[in-house]
Amino acid sequence: MSLRRSGGTPGAGAARGRTGRAPGRKERPPLTGPQRFLLGGSFLITLGSFAVLPYMSVLLHQRLGLGLGTVGFVLAVASLIQFAGGVVAGPVTGRIGLRRAMLLALGLRTAGFAAFVPGLTNPVLAIGALLLVSAGAALYLPANKAYLVEGASEARRPRLLSASGSAFNAGMALGPPAAAPLVMGSPGVLFSCVTVLFALVGAGHALLPAGSADGPSDGTSDGASAAPAAGRTPESGAPRPGPSPFVVTVLSVYAFMFFQHYLALYAVPRTSAAFYGAVLTGYAALLVVAQPLLAERVAALSYPAALRWGFGAMAAGMAVIGAGGHAGIAAGGALLCLGEIVLFLKNDLEALARSSAAPASVFGRQRLAAGIGAFASGVVGGQLYGAAESAGSARAFWAAVCLQCLLLPVFLLRRRPARDPEGSRAGAG
Repeated sequence: MSLRRSGGTPGAGAARGRTGRAPGRKERPPLTGPQRFLLGGSFLITLGSFAVLPYMSVLLHQRLGLGLGTVGFVLAVASLIQFAGGVVAGPVTGRIGLRRAMLLALGLRTAGFAAFVPGLTNPVLAIGALLLVSAGAALYLPANKAYLVEGASEARRPRLLSASGSAFNAGMALGPPAAAPLVMGSPGVLFSCVTVLFALVGAGHALLPAGSADGPSDGTSDGASAAPAAGRTPESGAPRPGPSPFVVTVLSVYAFMFFQHYLALYAVPRTSAAFYGAVLTGYAALLVVAQPLLAERVAALSYPAALRWGFGAMAAGMAVIGAGGHAGIAAGGALLCLGEIVLFLKNDLEALARSSAAPASVFGRQRLAAGIGAFASGVVGGQLYGAAESAGSARAFWAAVCLQCLLLPVFLLRRRPARDPEGSRAGAG
């Protein structure tokens, strides 16, 4: 199987346009072989990960006998490593290159899943295996996204990042039901299968061509080829309105995670566990389908407009969920899906466009921002939901979250636009 990058001459699209293509119609360059492989690999990696990770609390508590307090602490540390550890992706890829960084990350995750097999009878080994898997995830995702968009124009990035998001979300949706028959009865078989899957995907990554951050791959010694690894110039010299993408990502994830963390507590007693599962499956399916379809429209929005649309959709979704009932919860989930698509994709695109740093560093900082937002949401949400239940109205929780989603874009857009330090350096250079 050849994974060489498929090249094309800059004038090829124009020539086709002169030979019968309807004028004004955009020509989309096809995905390269490496890009297709990375998208397929993203699906398989998330499929394998989510065949195991959602059941981790059950395995640690019921099979290994750890107390719930200990389980919660272990999972919190693993989450912190997975998100905050993304900041090391930039320095690591700058030193060893994108392809080697992905191979290192997959090696860590393969070793972690393999260690779970003997770890099913040893709590210390199981916790160490989980931390290895989390460390691999912290390094892999920024390097994966950076390799995917490497050399792509700003106009192509929305399509690539939205396709990547769809691949990851498809794996997240299918992993838990695929593993359900094995996770409690034969977990050793499950972990062995996941280990083999990661080893095969890692072997495929070894066949990828070296990116510019890995050094020249064609035998030349052109020193310019390594320049993008150290830093980039922003795509546009014009100032871009709006607040810092890092801050917006923190607050976007903070608002979204109220839905992610607390919908089950609210929905299952009022509907059923089966209905809640159907809502999550439908949510994931809608995200997979809608994100690529909306990518170019999201990219065309100004950053302030994206904040208003994204947080507005989240606010509407929270309000509809609070209205209760099957229809309200399902419709609220759909609105939250729209808000996620707009905010999460636009934040990544804006962070890339404003920064002169290497893409892996940009995506690593975005992962750190997501981790901060998720942590804050967990802390605030627990207190807020508890207070609402104590007052006898869980709907008040969703009303309070809705109000926050309405106020966040007002707060963000009233602030003086933040100057990105990376952008400042680029301007100075």
